[in-house]
Amino acid sequence: MKMNEPVAFTDADVREAFPAVDPGAKPLGARVLVQLRRTKKKVTSAGIVLVEETRETEKWQNMVGKVIELGPLAFRKRDTMEPWVEGTWCEVGDYIRVPKWGGDRWEVKVPNEDDTEDPVLFMVLNDHEVIAKITGNPLEMKAFL
Repeated sequence: MKMNEPVAFTDADVREAFPAVDPGAKPLGARVLVQLRRTKKKVTSAGIVLVEETRETEKWQNMVGKVIELGPLAFRKRDTMEPWVEGTWCEVGDYIRVPKWGGDRWEVKVPNEDDTEDPVLFMVLNDHEVIAKITGNPLEMKAFL
């Protein structure tokens, strides 16, 4: 594979990382609702078993998400309701980078999964806190160290 060649990812991979789950909340004002990438790995590709603490750290420090919904004031001037001069930074369905420590995060259990499976993590953040729009494979991006 060449350096600038995009890495392919399948719909099944995306559905596993971003399962369809009702977040139980809607963004208000200038906020963005994001579903964070699900971390289900319990064993690395090299066969190393990840301890619960490592998995929890990866889950709560995850910085890759999918835009689920935009609040009515997102990416608009608050006084005139006109769109920002630089435009909308992201749209519903885009993959984005979010702040490690920002926003409000919560978990939602995936229906029809047993209790051993990890829940899905959602967050709401202010529109101006979106760090970047991901243009490559959101499943391959290493978001924290």
